Amino acid sequence: MVGIISLSVLTNSNLKLMNPLIQTHAPEGVAPVSGGVRQGLAHWLGIFKNPLVRAGFVLGMGFGGLADGIVLHQILGWHHLVCYSAQCVPTSVAQLEHENTQDGYFHLGLWLVLLAGTAMLLGAARQGGPSALGRVLLGGMLAGSGFFNFFEGLLNHQILGIHHVLPGDPHQFLYDMLYLANGWVFFFVGVWLARPERGQRVGQPKGI
Repeated sequence: MVGIISLSVLTNSNLKLMNPLIQTHAPEGVAPVSGGVRQGLAHWLGIFKNPLVRAGFVLGMGFGGLADGIVLHQILGWHHLVCYSAQCVPTSVAQLEHENTQDGYFHLGLWLVLLAGTAMLLGAARQGGPSALGRVLLGGMLAGSGFFNFFEGLLNHQILGIHHVLPGDPHQFLYDMLYLANGWVFFFVGVWLARPERGQRVGQPKGI
């Protein structure tokens, strides 16, 4: 939720800061910047004014986190939320139980995120719209999933170092970088899918 609020603040701040630059008159002999540039910026930066995109973003963070917890923590067993050795291999049953409990708190937090996203989705549905808006919702979810992957990878893998994607592997750093790159790709593909169509008012969704 903090990430969404920060993203919204940054989006509004960027638009306010860019407006004076866009409206500045060009030097003599140079064509002024058209109002279409400002509209184009608002077209892309304003997608998070759409309540359906915001709901999808929160849901995407939750599902992205579950993919990490279920696949990497439990099925593949590559790491836990907090690793206590270079290879993230527990040295006792008690330590394994402790790591599993920490993973449980991680999943509980994701459950709360999904609960909030579901409530936001219901709120967006009550506002009505011309269609099911599948493309916009999918874009928001991809953007949210990518944001989670990048933020979690940057914080836990690089800054705190409490675990890595595949700890102890000779290519550990490469796996971490691929995880971050995955976050960027998902985020920007999601933003592109959630973009408003030309001529459509920012924040007012339109179906496919």
